[in-house]
Amino acid sequence: MAQLNFIDVFSGAGGFSCGLEMAGMRCLLGVDHDKYAIETFAANHKKANTYCGPIEKLSSKEVKALTGGKEIHAIVGGPPCQGFSTVGLGKPEDDRNSLFKHFVRLVKDIRPHFVVMENVTGLLAKKNENTLKAIFNCFHRLGYNLDAQVLSAHHYGVAEKRRRTIIIGTRVNHMVHFPKLTHDTIIAKTHRPAVTIGEVFSDLKDKSGNVHNHDLEASLPKSKIDERRLKRIPEGKSIRYKKDEDAYLTPSLKLGVDWEKLPENRFRQAKYQRLDRKLPGPTIMTHRHNYFHPVENRYLTAREAAKIQSFPNEFVFHGPLSAQWRQIGNAVPPLLGKAIGQSLKKMMKNSDLSLIEKKKRPGKKHVENIRGKAFVY
Repeated sequence: MAQLNFIDVFSGAGGFSCGLEMAGMRCLLGVDHDKYAIETFAANHKKANTYCGPIEKLSSKEVKALTGGKEIHAIVGGPPCQGFSTVGLGKPEDDRNSLFKHFVRLVKDIRPHFVVMENVTGLLAKKNENTLKAIFNCFHRLGYNLDAQVLSAHHYGVAEKRRRTIIIGTRVNHMVHFPKLTHDTIIAKTHRPAVTIGEVFSDLKDKSGNVHNHDLEASLPKSKIDERRLKRIPEGKSIRYKKDEDAYLTPSLKLGVDWEKLPENRFRQAKYQRLDRKLPGPTIMTHRHNYFHPVENRYLTAREAAKIQSFPNEFVFHGPLSAQWRQIGNAVPPLLGKAIGQSLKKMMKNSDLSLIEKKKRPGKKHVENIRGKAFVY
């Protein structure tokens, strides 16, 4: 089977592309408007071209030139979908409609075998049913058979319980196949545990012995009182409820909040959250202030956050620290991307190319049924 070529739209730093390449696919092009993300993408995908700018200005003709006229088997990316609805453009003032529309335009013009979109889990919520129907109807009209599942990254070797909606579309298969669970599941009658924070933190060096994006000085708390509070938080613990504050902080270190006046008498996001080396971590966000090292009195470094996301140690992030965290937090974990890439390769192996020639639209799916079986974690 020939190698599958793909382009990554709304690519960010290229976590998805990194994973698909691990699966043996070939990235031809990364597209994003963020200059630091594209700088990172280019540095880590040296055989691919890049386009830095708004997708609205990227023509299919330019895509063809940037990819050397090679066949594009898949278009992947995370187009914002939340503003899209069954009336076509949803709210006209919502810029996300335009971004999604241009993603669809590229798919319509290029006609890849596969389309893969990733989004927040909320896309499959009941309140977003019209949005989901619109997405399925849109690609159905283009001849794609779509299905959606919410996948948790820790089931695919990522040390992070990150859940994302993955939508896969194919015009060369009768059915969409999602990757099978490989971790925190039963394989051959044996439970294969999830990868833990301790495991991924045990080795941060690249092949030359260097550790990139690991500024320990920048990871220290700027406030002395934050440092004093953090020293009292045990590994794997945090402060979210009054009982946590009472258990870990002395009177002089109390946070000074009226717990009775907080919604549900708790913080929406836990504070001083130390990770636990014996467990996978929580979802890595786009800034560092939510997580602290399991035993050291500091924030995580960008390298540690990237390792939780399953980026290889050789993958170097560019730009200021805030940009690095934004790239890491927005990324599809590479090992999740690898699992999806392996599914695409299997689908290609079992493809029916006559479906393209017949130009027959696939049967419509009921979104209610899709939503009912989408949550596999």
